[in-house]
Amino acid sequence: MVHYVETDVRPDIEIAPARSVKNAVTDLAAGFTIETTPGSAAKIDDYRAYLRSGATVAVTFLPGSDFANTIATAARLRREGFEPVPHLAGRSIPSRSHLEDWLARLTGEAGATRAVVLAGAVAQPLGPFASSMDVLESGLLDRHGFTRIAVAGHPEGNPDIADEAIAEALTWKNDFAQRSDADFEIVTQFVFEAAAIIAWDRAIRAAGNALPVRVGLPGLATLKTLIGHARACGIGPSMQYLLKQARNIRKLMTVSAPDRLVTDLARYRMSEPESCIQGVHLYPLGGLRRSAAWSYAVADGAFSLSPDDSGFVIDRPID
Repeated sequence: MVHYVETDVRPDIEIAPARSVKNAVTDLAAGFTIETTPGSAAKIDDYRAYLRSGATVAVTFLPGSDFANTIATAARLRREGFEPVPHLAGRSIPSRSHLEDWLARLTGEAGATRAVVLAGAVAQPLGPFASSMDVLESGLLDRHGFTRIAVAGHPEGNPDIADEAIAEALTWKNDFAQRSDADFEIVTQFVFEAAAIIAWDRAIRAAGNALPVRVGLPGLATLKTLIGHARACGIGPSMQYLLKQARNIRKLMTVSAPDRLVTDLARYRMSEPESCIQGVHLYPLGGLRRSAAWSYAVADGAFSLSPDDSGFVIDRPID
């Protein structure tokens, strides 16, 4: 059974009729994307046991790992009927020729036409690509037929990059998207409260952002697991949400679901239709099976809103 952890902090948006809110929640969750790692793939017999045909699945690349494993996982996902979206971490690419070879293999072996392009958590670049912008400017993704590209969004900042540099990079990516043949979107790091996302969305819109945003959601996991991932990923102010809950030791092993976060974001989109937020991306921190089942239940409308419209409870088994 999943227990839903709540917080008292709510974004400043108007209450809407429950039926409208439910529709807004399902609209936000529809077409959700999710990710996997090559390491997790080795433990999954068949992704079709957890994901519906055609699902979009990002394939991560961790510093120091072999990119051949990312390619193999992407190819497997394609064979099993899914849309693979490999991560390309610029600072971990040894050379331009390596990137060209990897892209050729991704298109040839996995039929990949989508990618997530990011700098990557490596202090010193292994080759000529010091940023995601360097990878994009190479022109190789256009040359190899990549038609949809996601870039990273940082609603709570990045401990490795100054806020000013992040803002300049987003402006550059908007300009580059106008020059590229590909469609672009932003996929954010995961957060735990809507307030950070809402403030960031308003700020980047005011600064001229026109790229659609897919908000990163933490998948179902225990509070203890979420705190560990948040610390490892440098999550900012919204981590206080977790730490507040952790004061009650009994809650540490309680499974948390992002129902309140999704509800608040859905209500925000209703109140500000011009929002750049267009969808969500699941980070299955506690396991793909449970996070995928929860996400499909939300997208199917198989949930009941809480009486105060602060979240919801899934109406069908997901364990």
